[in-house]
Amino acid sequence: MKIKEIRAVPIKFQVQPKTKPRRQVGFPGGKKPFVRPANRYPQLRKPEAGERREAWQPPDQWQNVACVVTAEDGTWGLGISVMGTPVAAIINAHFAPNLVGENCMATEKLWDMMVRMSAMYGSNGLASYAISAVDVALWDLKGKLLRRPVYELLGGPQKDKIFCYASGSDTAWYLELGFKATKIFLPYGPVEGLDGLRQNEEIIARTRELVGDEVDLMADGWMGLDVEYTVRLAETLRPYRLKWLEDYLLPEEVDGYAAVRQRLPWQALATGEHWYLPMPFAQAASRRLVDIFQPDVLWAGGITAAIKICHIAEAAGISVIAHGGMNYPYGQHLSYAMPAIVWGEKSEGVSAPGVPLAEMVKLPGTAVIKNGYLVPSDAPGFGLEVTQVWLEEAAQAARSA
Repeated sequence: MKIKEIRAVPIKFQVQPKTKPRRQVGFPGGKKPFVRPANRYPQLRKPEAGERREAWQPPDQWQNVACVVTAEDGTWGLGISVMGTPVAAIINAHFAPNLVGENCMATEKLWDMMVRMSAMYGSNGLASYAISAVDVALWDLKGKLLRRPVYELLGGPQKDKIFCYASGSDTAWYLELGFKATKIFLPYGPVEGLDGLRQNEEIIARTRELVGDEVDLMADGWMGLDVEYTVRLAETLRPYRLKWLEDYLLPEEVDGYAAVRQRLPWQALATGEHWYLPMPFAQAASRRLVDIFQPDVLWAGGITAAIKICHIAEAAGISVIAHGGMNYPYGQHLSYAMPAIVWGEKSEGVSAPGVPLAEMVKLPGTAVIKNGYLVPSDAPGFGLEVTQVWLEEAAQAARSA
């Protein structure tokens, strides 16, 4: 079966829960933005006029992209990623003309073609997002054509269900939902100095007291720390028994990761959501920079890349937890099938207190976490229930943003 058409458009998800939240999402005492790489520049931290978005963030039209790959018989698969406008341009102007007419089942070949086509302008970042959107659409299409769920095409279920943790600041609500592990985004980094370090400790201390000893607790620096601060932070937080410390340096700071690893031999370390394609993971595995890889299926090159990353990790004795893997069916199916993947992260769509998780689904057909565990849909492809009408409404919302 050959590819008839590939088309990508920016989209905006429209989630409107029916249940009124008990209160808004946020830390006790008010919502605090978590630490960012751009935080050293005050002018980049200011919200734009009338917007929640801070100045450093890209425009709304860059938020998400949908890619539809259609086969000769009219069957189509859906993929998504981020950075909508520029990513859609890469797919429509560069990838699509060269992939139309190819065998839609040849996912390895098509992935390799996209990687090599985009090498001239760098396969990382925007190009990797574009590769991811096309690749997961191809896997969705393949599953539909074979009438099997994608996880079966990846080798079948490796676990009975996926253990899930929630990332965010409404810890009490996550416990009520049945999660047995949670991750806090640290609000303060090096620019806030000792006072910020103290406040980070207070947040982690309160959270540990709330969850007790039977719930795992993790912390995320979202690329906003440096080597010295990371070491001081880890030492400060040692009494609170973090399961891991995550994403503490800029992704390119490979030597920095090596330094942190050397200075914190006792602390489990995790990163990789901002590493793209398998090569950085192979390099990190060779130096044992971290204990847990966290590729994002929708950023790192799709299912095809994620399989390779999982195999690299498994051979090196490193665990994998897909970044935001429980947010959409793509990461759910990968996590269900791959032995290297031990947990699943729910970050986007963790509901405000009182709102059921089922009311926060962004893509129709996405399986919902129940009591801290998830089993993916067994419908063909990724089990999505997205219609052309839904796609057009999401595209219109993006145009109106």
